[in-house]
Amino acid sequence: MFERFHDLQALQLAAIDYALVQAVALSPPRGRDGDRACRISAQVEGRAQTCERWLPLWRALLANRGDAPEFRHRIEAARTRNVARLEAMYAPELASLEAPDRRQLLIVLEALTEVDSWARMREFFGLSVADACATWRAAIDRLLPATPVPAAMPA
Repeated sequence: MFERFHDLQALQLAAIDYALVQAVALSPPRGRDGDRACRISAQVEGRAQTCERWLPLWRALLANRGDAPEFRHRIEAARTRNVARLEAMYAPELASLEAPDRRQLLIVLEALTEVDSWARMREFFGLSVADACATWRAAIDRLLPATPVPAAMPA
């Protein structure tokens, strides 16, 4: 182990960096141009796949972070990417909100689709992947404001 890494923390950071790169690569943003249902489904399916695959590593990251800024930075980066993806996927609905309300909704959506939320649905409540996805889809749909209707083109 210490042939390539000077200590256990360096090994853990390398594993986390690898997982974060893989998570982004395996879940490219899809469906951004679709209708509301398509965008919600695409975001939920991608997030569920990421949570299902990386839950054990995420737990290890949270458990071992201590006061190490390297761990905190990686946690913040992962959460920031999730918020950016939510913002991109739900841009039409978020555009109808004033900045404070938009920020508040993004905070709630990030908390809802956080890895621990996924774990709670799967482990504590015993939901299947399909049922957990359906729960997220329904909750997100209820939280988002109405999708603006595109302006009609002049004749």
